[in-house]
Amino acid sequence: MSSRKAAAAKTVRRAKPAPAIKPAHAVAPVAAAKPASTSAAAAAEQVAAEIQRALKAGDHEVLTPEVLQKLMTAACRLYSAQVEAGSQALPVGEVTPTDIMVTASGLMRAGNLAVFELGMWQSWTGR
Repeated sequence: MSSRKAAAAKTVRRAKPAPAIKPAHAVAPVAAAKPASTSAAAAAEQVAAEIQRALKAGDHEVLTPEVLQKLMTAACRLYSAQVEAGSQALPVGEVTPTDIMVTASGLMRAGNLAVFELGMWQSWTGR
């Protein structure tokens, strides 16, 4: 009979995955794959401009909470996918630190996350 340590070591050795083989026809990075002139990009530009105009005019109800939630969900998923694909772009442009803190707090509440969990994830992933 072998000891528990030896059995565990054997299990760990078997669990290592084989190195991945890249296909000869590797896909180009996402940033170079499509220009930003798609209809979705143009529509997003228009929506962003309309929201900015409404905010300058003091209209904080330019979008219903349901529509804002759908927009934030799509933007969050898109940003995450682009980061996973190697993008280094920051998710926002000209916003105040308060805007960022309010939004980050809302996102963390929506995901049922605590600041501690964010710190741990950042230390594990380097992001």
